[in-house]
Amino acid sequence: MAEVWFYHLQRQPLEAVLPSLLLKTLERGWRAVVQVASEERMGALDDHLWTFSEESFLPHTPASDANAASQPVVLTLQDDNTNAADVRFLTEGSKLPQDMTAYQRIIIIFNGNDPELLALAREQWKAVKAQNLEASYWQQDDDGRWGKKA
Repeated sequence: MAEVWFYHLQRQPLEAVLPSLLLKTLERGWRAVVQVASEERMGALDDHLWTFSEESFLPHTPASDANAASQPVVLTLQDDNTNAADVRFLTEGSKLPQDMTAYQRIIIIFNGNDPELLALAREQWKAVKAQNLEASYWQQDDDGRWGKKA
């Protein structure tokens, strides 16, 4: 059964948080798919994941790439799972996947400073709970560490 984790961004943007979460996913031997809201955002994240750190990089590709099925991280605009990912990251108000049981974990990352995205995250929380899925809510403390709040 899929676990659904909600990450409430308040102090850092997606670009600062996503790479470390993806690295932890890969360390577990899992594959990931990251759903974004626009081609522009996908292009920006694509560039960022190659250059976010001088010590490491995240092997990834857009879902449209011919080799996407063999990549550990795929960026997409759709509700697809090109690389048979274990973890699905939903960003920028992406909708819950139709088949949430296809994943070990679903991670919803939302900007808590955006009232619309905050309201959507609350709706998604209720939808997840209505399906009797395990849900966790994570928020950063003043030092930037993630703490489980619910």
